[in-house]
This record gives sequence, structure tokens and C-alpha cells, in this order.
Amino acid sequence: MEIFDISSDVFCESSCDDFPRGKSTFLKQLEKGDECNVSAFFSSSHGGTHIVAPSYCLDDGLTVDKLDLSVFVGSCKVIKVPEGPITGEYVENNFPRGCQRLIIKSDSSACFLDHGALCAVNLGYKMIGIDSACIGAERNRSAVYRTFFYGNVGILEGLDLENVPEGNYSLVALPIKSVGLESAPARAILIKEK
Repeated sequence: MEIFDISSDVFCESSCDDFPRGKSTFLKQLEKGDECNVSAFFSSSHGGTHIVAPSYCLDDGLTVDKLDLSVFVGSCKVIKVPEGPITGEYVENNFPRGCQRLIIKSDSSACFLDHGALCAVNLGYKMIGIDSACIGAERNRSAVYRTFFYGNVGILEGLDLENVPEGNYSLVALPIKSVGLESAPARAILIKEK
């Protein structure tokens, strides 16, 4: 079996909604004579690879600690798309049928328009992951998120897919348990059986 760690560093810069870049500091350090190393960090809940819950843009939406984790664990397909907006026409003509989890590789340069999101919902996906910081295009971002959330599609963003070929995998992506939050960092891996 081959394991691909597709997680981005929680401290990486996000281009989505100007969220602050994460930072860390040591509270104790061995090299300064302390008995152990202890660190603390600050990050947006949307930093690096993260799972976004419906409460991000829906008043009555679930928070990340209430999500069904099985949505982010299981068989998936990785596809490559061109940079730019993902339209409904592109989804209809190019997205695979018959899979529940879809991972989109775009060199961090693609995002959905609202009609592309609606077409993806209609294909029956229960989870979509993407290597962009945000799944929705800037000009209609909230409409894209609402479309996915009303369609019960889980969202996994900020993936590092640079060394991942297209194909079928098993996905494990779990959010840090963060009670009451709209998003949480996640560690995500793809497993390829040989």
C-alpha cells in the first residue's frame, strides 16, 4: 500500500477571505534549559487543509463537531481539472459518475461557480475535496457553499495534491474536534492499494 499525505501545513498562507496566517511559538524549550519542549499556535480554523461545516454560512447549519465523519472516510476518485472556474457544463461533461467522494486537483487554481456546484450536487457526491483554499469562486462564493451544504455535500479544502496522480484511492480526512466552530484543520491521507 502507498500512503499520500495530502495535508497542507496549517501555517501556510490562505488566499481565501484574507484569513490570518497561522503562527507558532515555544513556551518551553530544551535548548533553553527547560525539561521539555512545549509550543502554542494560533491559526484561522480555515488554515491549511480544513473541513468546512454548514454553520460557515447557514444560521442553522451544523458545526464541525456535529458532522458525520464517515463522509470524509472511504473510497474516492482524484481527477485533474484545468485552472479557472468550474462551470455546470464542465461538471456535466467531465465529472465521473458513480463515486461518492471526489478530490479535485487543479494546481490550486480552480473553484466552483454556483451552477457548477449544483450540477455536482445532482451527481450525488457526498464529499468534494479541492486543492484550492476555497471551493467557491470569489464572485459567488457564498452561493457555492450554500449549494453544497443544502445538497449535503461535505467540503474539504486546501489539499496538497502536487504528487498525487489521478485515480482511485481510499480517503481518510478527519477534522480536529472543535466544538461550535464552522471549520477545523484536518489531516488528510489517500491510500492506494498496490
